[in-house]
Amino acid sequence: MAKEMTTSELAKRIVNHEEIFILDVRNTDEFDDWKIEGGKVEVINEPYFNLLDGVDPIVDKLPKDKEIIVVCAKGGSSRMIAEMLEEEAGFTNMMNLEGGMKAWSEHLEPVKVGELKDGGALYQFVRLGKGCLSYFVESDGEAAIIDTNRMINIYESFAAERGVQIKHLIDTHLHADHISGGRELAEKVGGTYYLPPKDATEVTFDYTPVEEGRDITVGNTTVKVQPIYSPGHTIGSTSFIIDDQYFLTGDILFVESIGRPDLAGKAEDWVADLRNTLYNKYKELSEDLLVLPAHYSFAKELGEGGLVSARLGDLYKVNSGLQVDDEGEFRKMVTENLPPQPNAYEDIRKTNMGKINPENEEQREMEIGPNRCAVHE
Repeated sequence: MAKEMTTSELAKRIVNHEEIFILDVRNTDEFDDWKIEGGKVEVINEPYFNLLDGVDPIVDKLPKDKEIIVVCAKGGSSRMIAEMLEEEAGFTNMMNLEGGMKAWSEHLEPVKVGELKDGGALYQFVRLGKGCLSYFVESDGEAAIIDTNRMINIYESFAAERGVQIKHLIDTHLHADHISGGRELAEKVGGTYYLPPKDATEVTFDYTPVEEGRDITVGNTTVKVQPIYSPGHTIGSTSFIIDDQYFLTGDILFVESIGRPDLAGKAEDWVADLRNTLYNKYKELSEDLLVLPAHYSFAKELGEGGLVSARLGDLYKVNSGLQVDDEGEFRKMVTENLPPQPNAYEDIRKTNMGKINPENEEQREMEIGPNRCAVHE
């Protein structure tokens, strides 16, 4: 009988850059849209309905000497195929991904970014199944979370393990690709929920405006979170500098790309803002700042231990989105190289505004699939 592998076990292997072989038995269109990726992940697709009469079509494509992890949408069909491969073809090292891609979409893997100067630390939570990145700042018994995902219990457990109280929940902007857990977690722990006011003109709830010049202090050691108003991805997009060394860029600047300005239907309107933020405002900052974005798009962006980061000065040398001197060319790149909109992005925006409140299962379905927040050439 095939053994079960948890999403946590798989995540740790991926961030440690171990070799992994995956057989994905979902429909090909689902696989083509979104799959498990990593630096040393090899994945092949064979829809399970092709294997119902026997596993012969796939046997020659599978390695006999490697562990094979079988994946489907929810973990049922993959278990059946894994057991058929054992019984019919003699494979001995089969694993079934528990909960399938649905569970994979929700897994958060904490990765330590570094220490803070006056005590405490900064962690990046990597959502490997969706490419979302959120941040946990802890200092002197208090914590702030930036760009909280919907699965708030994971942050609560992490805070409890460290004996810190979550005080501040901050969103860099109104998200369109995933449902924010910031407001819900703030209500649950009695914390403060912050949102850029220019992104909050249609929200139905109370929030604390996050504005340039109004720092947020975490703990007695005053870990400063400094908002920098940086429109472009949304009209209210705000970046933060933590401890004079960590630069949280939201969805404005990524390691391999730059943010797309069209998820509110404003690509043409916001191109100039995006360019000004990237080519002027960020240029004035220290080159030694460590850029920590809110998303990543490619497995190659996962660095040591799974950390997604880059030095700001280095990005000005290697990130193609920062190399376009001509304004017309930049406008063309940003408006013509846009991937498809994220699944259900309008409903996700409405949920984050408080206009609709879908049931938990519907929220899970809305988020299935990759993030698509970047411009790609």
